[in-house]
Amino acid sequence: MTMRDVTSDGRTPGVSGFPSRRRVLRLAGGGLALAALTAGAVGCDEDAVDVEEPGNAGGDAPGGDGGKEAGAGVDGKGRAPEPLWTKPTSAETYGDNDELVAAGGVVIASGSPLAALDAATGGQKWSLPGGAVPGAPLLLSEDTLYLASSEYDGSVIGYDPASGKEAWRSRLGKEYRQPRPIAVDGEQVYVIAEILEDDGSSKTNVIAALNSTTGRVAWKEQRDVGTEQNGIHAAVRGRHLVYTDFKKNLTVRDTAGGGQVWTHKTTKTNYGFFTVHQDLVVVPQGNVLQAFNLTDGKEKWTLEASDGALFREPAVLEDVLYVADSARAMRAVDPRTGKQLWKSEALADAGLQVPRQYVKAGDTLYGATDLDKQGGIIAMDARTGAVRWTFNDKTGDYHAWLVATDGKRVFALHGKKLHALPV
Repeated sequence: MTMRDVTSDGRTPGVSGFPSRRRVLRLAGGGLALAALTAGAVGCDEDAVDVEEPGNAGGDAPGGDGGKEAGAGVDGKGRAPEPLWTKPTSAETYGDNDELVAAGGVVIASGSPLAALDAATGGQKWSLPGGAVPGAPLLLSEDTLYLASSEYDGSVIGYDPASGKEAWRSRLGKEYRQPRPIAVDGEQVYVIAEILEDDGSSKTNVIAALNSTTGRVAWKEQRDVGTEQNGIHAAVRGRHLVYTDFKKNLTVRDTAGGGQVWTHKTTKTNYGFFTVHQDLVVVPQGNVLQAFNLTDGKEKWTLEASDGALFREPAVLEDVLYVADSARAMRAVDPRTGKQLWKSEALADAGLQVPRQYVKAGDTLYGATDLDKQGGIIAMDARTGAVRWTFNDKTGDYHAWLVATDGKRVFALHGKKLHALPV
């Protein structure tokens, strides 16, 4: 399972119409435009860290039950735990889930230089001067971090996340430009790259598989004219590579040879965000959540939101599908059948934003929201959806929150600040 299995967008919670300005820029992959935007980001006091209680200051967390429901490090009033540490980072993130990862005892936020911080102390373990390519993911397998080369030389490089040492390198070929890794499994790294014309321009792109041991090209397939190499979200399950793009295509390929198994032209894909579980891919499409068989693309089940609410970003964690909608209702669903396990109105009751990314540690579900004022990291009871606490650094930074966990700590990234919270 890769860190790309769960993806999310930046549409404003509670608003059904348009994605956030930052999300549109992020998905467009415009590195220069984004760099200029980031250069104007609001600065903040690196030493100031506050926590925010759900709803209003001084109130108890909805659904809380003192220390019993609050979780580790939380007081009897449902207030968020104090951070174990808070560090400034070189982060240059645009709100996608693959820009913060935790592995090998370190936590890494996309940026330049690319720095790995000790998960326990926040001290720097190593850094890469070139950093991460804007718009390209931090793609993590069980023991390797894959990055597009910051030298823009057509290479894809694998690093040991614990030490930062290069462990693997591959090149697709001189006739291709800017290969970016999109997914990884136990045998291959999957990349998308532009196909160069004689005049140096590019009108088409290729999807390819690189052997994760030798670096050799296992297969490559030219994608249809009109498809884009930007806005790609991908995941691998067994022999199936699943991905979406800006053109509202949901496509499945065979990982052995690259052949297309099936494709659907979806009407509303929330900018391509989906999740996978076993032999199913689950896609939010407006007020309907649909599950398709990976083998043939046939619909397996549907779940409809009430009152015209639109489903947001889904995530499958420990065999449970978690998804919120634009009316701020939170659901837990059996991903095999589409049966609703529970539905909670706690987010709406507390006046909180809808999470756009989730991780789970113990019996607590942690959600990261897009904007700052009524969001941050929301801790919820994974069994009921009750809100336990929210954490917010109150910087007012416009960046989306990102969350990751190593099972021992929850890491919350907001702009240039990285916080480690106890679980």
